Amino acid sequence: MNKKLPDYLLEKYQLVGTVTFTFLFAVVFLNLYIPFSDTAWFKLGNSVLFLFTAGFMAVSLLFVILSRVLMYRTRKYFTMTYLKYVLWCIAEVVVVCAFYTLVTMDVLGNPSDSPLEIFGRSLLYGTISIIIPYIISAMYFAIIDKNKTIRLMNCNNVVSDTETHTDNRITLFDNSGALKLSVKASNLFYVESDDNYVKVWYSDAAGELKMYMLRCRLKTIEESFSGTSLIRCHRKYVVNMDKVKVLRKESDGYYLDLDDESIPPISVTKTYENKVLGYYSGNRAD
Repeated sequence: MNKKLPDYLLEKYQLVGTVTFTFLFAVVFLNLYIPFSDTAWFKLGNSVLFLFTAGFMAVSLLFVILSRVLMYRTRKYFTMTYLKYVLWCIAEVVVVCAFYTLVTMDVLGNPSDSPLEIFGRSLLYGTISIIIPYIISAMYFAIIDKNKTIRLMNCNNVVSDTETHTDNRITLFDNSGALKLSVKASNLFYVESDDNYVKVWYSDAAGELKMYMLRCRLKTIEESFSGTSLIRCHRKYVVNMDKVKVLRKESDGYYLDLDDESIPPISVTKTYENKVLGYYSGNRAD
């Protein structure tokens, strides 16, 4: 439970998708639950209770959105573990159910059940209507991320720098999970972000510099090859540090000169400076 939560669970598109799916799931579930509850006051149509229903759902949705925005905004300031994520989700359920209890006491006036009993029942159904879609969403995005992730494997019918597949190859998949490029690690120079695509610069069997473009996130490449010689040094670049000839420090920062004179120097931004310098420090320590 203290293991770091995968970064893809904190991405903006994932958080938006989770909130949207959870809201739709909760609306359907609560409407199915109404006939079996003595304290349910949800109503659709032209009625006063509909206003309470719409207001409750709007406030609850707003709270969850603000909670997820806070989760997204603070992801860089502390490590989100599985345990913290679970506790965060539980806290969302508790707050929504407490709000439901207060609204129920106001709507029903003097219900036969005590506030504690109403809260306990709402906690059960709130867990079902919120936690279950959270779990389903997490599983769905985990599958999506697996399809997007760059994997190391031997495959045929893909663009390659050589005619035969060998060990220690880097293979790149597009966003649909289709393998597009297979390159020897020693032939890869760098990967460049280009909007929703990446440009992969590598040398072919004849030693000529080639570029291949595929639809993939640069962040996926960075995460998939964490701990290897592929290091992110810039918002737009992931560089194969084994192909770096010179690391230069200039007045405006560090620059990487790669082992090909036709490739212009690649700058190292402040955000990734420690990562690049740490790579060299680690190698010297070894």
